Amino acid sequence: MPVPAREIALLTNPTAGRGRGRRAREAALATFDEAGLRVRDLQGADSTGALALAHQCVADGIEALVVCGGDGMVHLGAQATAGSGVPLGIIPAGTGNDVARYLGLPRTDPGAAARIVNRGDTRVIDLARCGDRYFVTVLAAGFDAVVNERANQMTWPKGQMRYNLATLLELRTFNPLDYELHLDGQRHQVDAMLVAVGNGPSFGGGLRITEGALIDDGLLDVVVIRPMSKPRLVRTYPKLFKGTHTTIAEYEHHRVSAVTVDTPGIVAYADGERIAPLPLTIKIAPAALTVIA
Repeated sequence: MPVPAREIALLTNPTAGRGRGRRAREAALATFDEAGLRVRDLQGADSTGALALAHQCVADGIEALVVCGGDGMVHLGAQATAGSGVPLGIIPAGTGNDVARYLGLPRTDPGAAARIVNRGDTRVIDLARCGDRYFVTVLAAGFDAVVNERANQMTWPKGQMRYNLATLLELRTFNPLDYELHLDGQRHQVDAMLVAVGNGPSFGGGLRITEGALIDDGLLDVVVIRPMSKPRLVRTYPKLFKGTHTTIAEYEHHRVSAVTVDTPGIVAYADGERIAPLPLTIKIAPAALTVIA
């Protein structure tokens, strides 16, 4: 009897990376077709519809759920596959693609990423859990979160320039925040420019805010940047791309299994997605996600 063809689901955000998602999908589908894979080619009308499709595929026992887009699509895929054992594959097509960086996936060649899916090699990584939401990268809970919130309210300009403009606009009025942190149950009161909670080392397209974080060590990395002048903050920003900000006097780093973050007026973001207003408790979910890598 003939062996049934392997079946995967491909869930695409066609608008990711200003249209790269659509082009990456076409390249991935061609590669899957050459390999003889059966593909459920899916697009949700919105994030709610896409998540419902992802959950249905997992419930149907699909061999793998593959997402095509940026870290937001990985975030969506993680909600559906966490704890299920169904592997999550990634065709990077977003602006940041930090999860692809973690896993060493090709970020500019969707055909090569699809060939990795064809091989099907997997590894198991941790997730961070916040209420009923999981995230893969870093939760932003300070100046960086304020910039995200401002940028989401803007309709112009498009792309990365919108975030650059939002940064300049927020920098004029931003002041250090008074945080209450509970690090594995120990209370800390700190003034800070930002607090970041990392499952992985970077967010925002390679900003290595939680430098040293590992995605399979069973721990969260909490970074506090204590108050500094605005000119010093601007000068420090380029260091984030290399992770060399760890040497500045205002840097503080903790490794914990659970953290509660609270300060007034901040809405937290993770994987580029709006999560919820603070306070939030984040816990590590060890070995919660199987990924194709």
